[in-house]
Amino acid sequence: MKASKRYGRDIGLSARMFLTMLLLAAVYLAFLVVLSRLFALPLVLVFVGLFMFAQLYYSDRLVLWSLRARLVSPEEAPQLHSIVERLCAIADLPKPRIAIVPSQVPNALATGRSKSNAVVAVTQGLLDTLSPDELEAVLGHELTHIKNKDMLVLTIASFVSTIAYFMMHNFFFMGGGGGRRNDSSLVLIFVASLLTWIISYALIRTLSRYREYAADRGSAIITGRPRSLISALYKISGKMERIPTKDIREVEGMNAFFIIPAISGRSVLALFSTHPPLEKRVEALEKIERAMEGM
Repeated sequence: MKASKRYGRDIGLSARMFLTMLLLAAVYLAFLVVLSRLFALPLVLVFVGLFMFAQLYYSDRLVLWSLRARLVSPEEAPQLHSIVERLCAIADLPKPRIAIVPSQVPNALATGRSKSNAVVAVTQGLLDTLSPDELEAVLGHELTHIKNKDMLVLTIASFVSTIAYFMMHNFFFMGGGGGRRNDSSLVLIFVASLLTWIISYALIRTLSRYREYAADRGSAIITGRPRSLISALYKISGKMERIPTKDIREVEGMNAFFIIPAISGRSVLALFSTHPPLEKRVEALEKIERAMEGM
């Protein structure tokens, strides 16, 4: 029996993700209705659409390039490949490419536009920090992101938000200054763009946090050991606090992809974080562990 069928769906989590997407769709629809008053809307849609398509299509290469990650063969990293192959068989996934990031910041990420075009990358710091069971749990988390098509979902969810940001950022270039400052339509578009971007920014990050819970849950189901992921999360978080700020800053641009964000200095407000607090993730995993023990 496949891992996905051994343990039922989290209806509450699915409902929260659906509600977030519904609210996001409502905000976007209202924004597009207002934006339709601008003649250049089709051009903006095409421009942003091409930009985001390129971002999605080349996401794997961009992420690997930005982190200086190197794809590794089974001969170069036999344990890593063996774990991924075993987990992919359980999760019914094609095996992704595997890369190692030359960083002592302990972390992992998955990227790619589809299951057949995915990459899982781990840092050298992660390999040096975790036990085999903990590493397996982290890889299970990343493979769940691939199985759930999280890169695609969040890119689509960000589409109209990116349009709103583009409109807001280029307001004056589109006629918002000079002799047209009193144009009520342009003022309305600017305000709508600003509100849409702020609200969608918060909603997208809420969706991102829910998808992290789902990936944690997927790891627990695939491996059958929620406790291993709990241990890995504590180890990664604890070691992160001892990593030099310079090393953290080199990789923190990829925080949305990491299993735990690498943040230098004070952390951002929870409302705008891409990941749930560690204690909440542990609480959810412990609940799954108790449910598994009771089956």
